[in-house]
Amino acid sequence: MTVTSDVRLEQGLRATMGNLVAGLNVVTTSAGGAPHGTTVSGVMSLSMNPPMVLVSLGVRSRLLARLAEGARFGINILAADQDQVALRFSGSTPDRFADVPWFEDHGAPRIVDAHGWVAADVEALVPGGDHVIVLGRVIDAVPSAGAPLSYHQRTFGTHHAF
Repeated sequence: MTVTSDVRLEQGLRATMGNLVAGLNVVTTSAGGAPHGTTVSGVMSLSMNPPMVLVSLGVRSRLLARLAEGARFGINILAADQDQVALRFSGSTPDRFADVPWFEDHGAPRIVDAHGWVAADVEALVPGGDHVIVLGRVIDAVPSAGAPLSYHQRTFGTHHAF
């Protein structure tokens, strides 16, 4: 497959996709005796039978480099007041977990007070352009009350029912 660069198309797609309201998550794993994580908006439920999730990670992601088939990972669905956590895990801070309360749950770092938690095992890594789709088989899922953190047009927000 040949990939061509069309700056106008790339800019248009980026602006158009910015119109989607996305939930913000911190995807985590433990590797080499240390916690690792990154902010991700590309997360979704894939299947209920078997229970599976999908996570999209950039091919240069440091977290992706630590995942292989069978690896355990966590999805921390961020709460409305966790915008600083989203920023911390999206930057280049060397120790992203410093000053962020967390604990180990099912072998993956779980952020305290997250809006929801999913633990999964990597079932497959599927190439998708400049990203890799991580298919995970869910082993645990824990919802929480409250409002989620969302992202729209480069702005944090949350959901409010009509």
